[in-house]
Amino acid sequence: MFHVLIDTSVWLDLAQDHKQTPLIDSLEAMIKGKLMVLLVPRIVLTEFQKNRDRVAERATKSLSSQFNQVKEAISKSEGDGKKKDGVLEYLADVSHKIPLLGGMATTTLSRIDSLLNKAKSIETNDAIKLKATDRALNGKAPCHHENKNSIADAVLVETYLECVKTGKSRDRYAFVTHNKHDFSDMATNQRNPHPDLASGFSKIKSLYCVTLADCLRRINPAMVEEAIWENSYEPPIRSLTEILSAMDLLTDQVWYNRHKNHAWEIAHGKAKVVTREEWEKGYKAKGWRYNQTHTVDSIWEGAVNAAKAKEREHGKKNLGPWSDFEWGMINGKLSALRWSLGDEWDMLDT
Repeated sequence: MFHVLIDTSVWLDLAQDHKQTPLIDSLEAMIKGKLMVLLVPRIVLTEFQKNRDRVAERATKSLSSQFNQVKEAISKSEGDGKKKDGVLEYLADVSHKIPLLGGMATTTLSRIDSLLNKAKSIETNDAIKLKATDRALNGKAPCHHENKNSIADAVLVETYLECVKTGKSRDRYAFVTHNKHDFSDMATNQRNPHPDLASGFSKIKSLYCVTLADCLRRINPAMVEEAIWENSYEPPIRSLTEILSAMDLLTDQVWYNRHKNHAWEIAHGKAKVVTREEWEKGYKAKGWRYNQTHTVDSIWEGAVNAAKAKEREHGKKNLGPWSDFEWGMINGKLSALRWSLGDEWDMLDT
């Protein structure tokens, strides 16, 4: 079985890049299948919790800020008005996707949090602290950079090396980090550990990995490839233009259906078309304003013309008639899209 220590930098980068989601799937599957266990030093838990909110916030705010700056610059620039409008419309569509990407980061962070908290955390003992301090005092990696406090990284790697030293002989280990400047041999091959750390790693017993994908492929390449294949199709995030266009069609479909129902009521004597004068008399005497049994002739004529315009625009086959199920789906779609843009649920006014 593999015992894998994953640096905080890797966890945070996973959350910021939704394209790496298949690796989370593979991790969960390998842990569940008892192919690997996570080594989680207390320092990793602490650093992850410390940076979690910042990463989630940055996933949306940084992009939003950049897009706003770009849009403002384009708005103030001189040039072809139509081209500017086209670019601004495109940026509005892309900007609309930013909160969704932020939501993906939040979901990934929650999954990572669950993995870390389910694993048994490793406390830092005095022996590890002494070894880490010795590295710092002697300028050995990861404490070999001047004017940089890397004692936390020293504690991390010493915790890992202690696990390898005290573990069972048949177990295998892996250390995964994106922090190549502190842990890797940048002079010759960054995929190898720094010479100060090299004695703690090997090709079989103790692996040094600078990507999580490389580590997981060493454990079970088939599961990694399967997870990547299963997630290779990425549903497109709809643009604001697409959403508004779909809402326009759904709104017309709902309105047209209501119009046709009212036309049926008029044709079967359940409702009447009256003149403006008749309606005003009826309003004063019977309060017709508060029901739909009577419609002013000029208003009804406008509705009939509007219905014909909708038929020309969308085609009659796209305007019904609908079964009860189809009618429910149309109303549900319109309600959901309006809700996603800020309306309350069940907002179906036309």
